[in-house]
Amino acid sequence: MSLANLSLTNVTANQQYQGVLERVLFSTLTTLPCCIFLFINGIMLFTLRSKALFCETSRYILLYNLLFADTVQMALSQLLYIIATCRITLTYPVCGFLTMLANLTTVVSPVTLVVMSLERYVAVCYPLRHASIITITNTGVAIIVIWAIGSLNILTRVLLLLEFPFQALDSLQMKDFCSDIAMFVGSMSDDYDKAFTCVLFISASVAIICSYIGVIVAARSASTDKASNHKARNTLLLHLVQLGLSLSSTIYNPLLTALARVLTRIVFVRIQNVFYVCIFIFPRCLSSLIYGIRDQSIRPVLIYYLCCRLKYSVIQPRLKAVIEIDC
Repeated sequence: MSLANLSLTNVTANQQYQGVLERVLFSTLTTLPCCIFLFINGIMLFTLRSKALFCETSRYILLYNLLFADTVQMALSQLLYIIATCRITLTYPVCGFLTMLANLTTVVSPVTLVVMSLERYVAVCYPLRHASIITITNTGVAIIVIWAIGSLNILTRVLLLLEFPFQALDSLQMKDFCSDIAMFVGSMSDDYDKAFTCVLFISASVAIICSYIGVIVAARSASTDKASNHKARNTLLLHLVQLGLSLSSTIYNPLLTALARVLTRIVFVRIQNVFYVCIFIFPRCLSSLIYGIRDQSIRPVLIYYLCCRLKYSVIQPRLKAVIEIDC
């Protein structure tokens, strides 16, 4: 019996050791790329505030708003992931604050993409009126409206959350890890989340697709700039791809719920880590990569700050200046 008990103890210890190693491995594989992209996003945000051109152009101001929301969302997602990996449980108020802030930035990103698409539509279809319609003041108002929509969504979620009888609980300490699902304490919260998500992304998709169709129609006109229209059309396609990637994060919870019923615990955790990187991390770092590489005004300045202590000179077509790096 003693040999059997010793063997069973060794097997249990090996399984626990393997579980710790696996958690450390997955945490490293997710945290490292997240930190890299947080750094790139941070440099990109700093870049968009480093030149007067970026601060005085509406599409760059909207891009800053999009990058800021994506960066906050990625940082909060990684924070919640690390807390869950370390098996730390939070109180309902703390978890509610973190998840509500994450939900706020989740709404801001697609709505900002819609406004950016409409800005490109006006630039192509109404070039003579673009300067009078897309002003700095109107852009600021649009950003305020974007955050107001997200805040209204959060207020509704909080009101639904207050209907739960928290006073009946023995403690406000959560028994499970902090997540969006854990804060769905009532059926109404879950139903509202599904309804709001559907309305948001259907509306955003229709707006971007209509803008794309409008640009295609304008591109067939001989009186418009073909090269500018082609570039605007590609930009709108990228916005549609970004919206699709943002939409993929909404199927994250239902997909995990379905997989949890048919998979073992260890396989489920591994798949969950893969989905986390593909669905949450990758879409949030896509904006900085797309605009940092494609935009000829941003690219030289971004390289300027990323390649500190290296000599680099480039002539910017729009800035008409030579940047020499010698940090």
